[in-house]
Amino acid sequence: MHFEVTTSGAFSSDRRQLREVPAVGIRLSEMRLMRPRQWGACWLGCQLWDQLGLDGFWKERLPVGREGARWADILKIIAIYRLVSPGSEWRLHRHWFQNSAMADLLGGDASLAEIHHLYECHDKLLEHKTALFNHLTERWKTLFDAKFDVLLYDLTSTYFESNPPFPEGDKRRYGYSRDKRSDCVQVAIALIVTPDGFPIAYEVRPGNTSDKTTLRDFLQKIETQYGKANRIWVMDPGLMPSPPGFATLRAAVGSKPLTGEPDAGIEAQRRKTASGSPEGVSGANQIRQSGSEGGAGQPNAPFLPLFWLHQAQMLPKAPDPALRRCGKRSNLGAS
Repeated sequence: MHFEVTTSGAFSSDRRQLREVPAVGIRLSEMRLMRPRQWGACWLGCQLWDQLGLDGFWKERLPVGREGARWADILKIIAIYRLVSPGSEWRLHRHWFQNSAMADLLGGDASLAEIHHLYECHDKLLEHKTALFNHLTERWKTLFDAKFDVLLYDLTSTYFESNPPFPEGDKRRYGYSRDKRSDCVQVAIALIVTPDGFPIAYEVRPGNTSDKTTLRDFLQKIETQYGKANRIWVMDPGLMPSPPGFATLRAAVGSKPLTGEPDAGIEAQRRKTASGSPEGVSGANQIRQSGSEGGAGQPNAPFLPLFWLHQAQMLPKAPDPALRRCGKRSNLGAS
């Protein structure tokens, strides 16, 4: 037995009483941890989701289904799962959800991770892609003062170990494989991000799409969605069209494309610029004349490395670290 001190009356100065309560014995050696769940990462994912205003965005577009499916919460679970422990929907359904605190945080149960709902949820998202990116770019401006005057563009691909024939309009095709799996069908994925890594657009293309044919349409989509601006585009030289096509693209879009130059060419021009050689200085001056006769972007203009852009005062003296790393890693330059 043990005793608990209580007070009678509305004030602590009133007469105190001793009330007898039963003691509870605990055998520590027989204690067990039952159904431990990951909490911290799930909670943080929910906080990030809320900071981006995605609850309000999706609840308007993904109302509760006729059978009670909470589509906005199902999507939230999928997104946080990909952030915390990326894997397949089947793994989310069979393993991850029950070992996470998502049901506790969302006030739900195992029906939130029902396998057919996880797959079906993806089909409900595509029609909202443009609105989602418009929403996210505004939040990034508010939260991080994100800038969109320099954009990085590239393509990748992902393959499928499945065999044709596929339904009409299916994008899985045989094509150039970056994964060295020419025996598999694939799709091509085009992505545009800022130097800070914020994605602002993506496209899924047929697997046999030529890299050079994606650029013009994608750039025009960006200008349609976000408006025309004097942007600088950074990309791999393999994505650039032929010189005549480049001139047409430049006239249509009006942006400044940056592409690459082999290491040997960049190092030679770097030495000329460092030594004050007229050839090196004139190369930097060509950037200022970009788009004019004989300037960068013409068929006979050289590829110019990024550090010349800083000399020509087209980029800040101390650019964002992500852009510096990109330039160092890819030897980016202007054309």
